[in-house]
Amino acid sequence: MPMMFGFGAQRRQMLETELKRFLDEMPRLGMETMFLVGPFAQGKIGPGTVLDLVLVQETDEPVHWRADFWTTHLRPQVGVNFYVYTRSEIENPLFPDRLLHEAFNNGERVYG
Repeated sequence: MPMMFGFGAQRRQMLETELKRFLDEMPRLGMETMFLVGPFAQGKIGPGTVLDLVLVQETDEPVHWRADFWTTHLRPQVGVNFYVYTRSEIENPLFPDRLLHEAFNNGERVYG
């Protein structure tokens, strides 16, 4: 298989462009805070790199439906994982949460 030179820079640009678009649109849709976590936040870019976003949003939706709201409204152009928490879930977690630990200790707060 031929090697594609410059792919990392191209993928980085795609992810950065999509993140900027999200930051422009998401506050109007109810996002209060966003952390960027995962490989992209660590500067590790590869063909399968996606945006891993931990969000704070006040919602009554069950946990398993929350990401659907963002996918439906934003229609991402690159791979993205939305992990949505309420303020109460962050302030009073019921159990240790790996994603929240990652967001607060290693993630990049990009909004809020």
